[in-house]
Amino acid sequence: MVISLKGLMLVPCLLLVMLLTGCADSRYYWQSVSGHLELMAAARPIDHWLADGTTPATVKQRLKLAQDMRRFAVEELHLPDNASYHRYADLQRRHAVWNVVAAPELSLTLKTWCFPVAGCVGYRGFFAEGDAQAEAEVLRATGFETSVYGVPAYSTLGWMNWFGGDPLLNTFIHYPEGEVARLLFHELSHQVLYVTDDTVFNESFATAVERLGGAVWLAQQASPQARLAYADFDARRQQFRALTRQTRKQLELIYQKDSPVAPDAPAKRAMKEKAMQDFRVAYAELKTRWGGYSGYDHWVAQANNAAFGAQAAYDDLVPGFEALFVLEGRQWPAFYDAVRQLAKRSKRERVQQLKQWATQQQG
Repeated sequence: MVISLKGLMLVPCLLLVMLLTGCADSRYYWQSVSGHLELMAAARPIDHWLADGTTPATVKQRLKLAQDMRRFAVEELHLPDNASYHRYADLQRRHAVWNVVAAPELSLTLKTWCFPVAGCVGYRGFFAEGDAQAEAEVLRATGFETSVYGVPAYSTLGWMNWFGGDPLLNTFIHYPEGEVARLLFHELSHQVLYVTDDTVFNESFATAVERLGGAVWLAQQASPQARLAYADFDARRQQFRALTRQTRKQLELIYQKDSPVAPDAPAKRAMKEKAMQDFRVAYAELKTRWGGYSGYDHWVAQANNAAFGAQAAYDDLVPGFEALFVLEGRQWPAFYDAVRQLAKRSKRERVQQLKQWATQQQG
């Protein structure tokens, strides 16, 4: 799962905001600015890493592969040709940032935070895990369910291309080949289009681009061995996502205002607990079929409304975007133009149209 942290757009803008906000907000923006600048300072051009005799051979191989993916993104997917992903940084940590998401006890609707340029989004990002955990603790004390998770990459939406662009990172460069391609395509798609105050639209669009583009990369560029390995990896992911979608639908039915299955708060809590138990039982059955693969254990152990709500941003509208891609003749420029036109409509109209296209495609 990749969530792009949009609160780091423009350093001068953030410095000004720090002067105009309270102490707590100033501290948050300062960690955003300083954390991003440290990341940028660690980045060097890929050619420098390749020429450096101390760079491990495995890293050099991955950087060359990423260069091929970057060219493919421009030439085949018509994604932006700019400074992003032509440099690499080793952050000496497992994640680029840690995101905090929060939701009420009986709702999957995420709490939102508002930032300069990016607008309001359903998460808050930190460059130190301890800071993220502290934020989550404060939110839990006020009654929210929270989730903290590491993010391998984030997008500055192209605002930082003048400063070298978003770099490749050690936090994802050794992912399976198909996953690296998908991540790069996802983040670059945010530079094609970003709609203020609509996280689900933005992330669903980027997820559609990553899935469609990643499939083309694997089919045209990857070795048979890489395709087979990724097929196993992705099959498990699709099965897990199908399970979480099913559980989300159950929870949404329970939480709705006039729920036919749980009319009051005590009933909702009891039904919620049952749905979560069923989810964990079904996951255990999946693990058995996977031969004990445990890659989702941590997510399942921490699963709550916040975790399910965050995942929805990456799933709910993707079928509509994929259907639109087909309607536009599978032509990337036409698809992007159609998405830009759709973005001009109201949020409600966008959702309705995407769901209509998805339904028509399924039919």
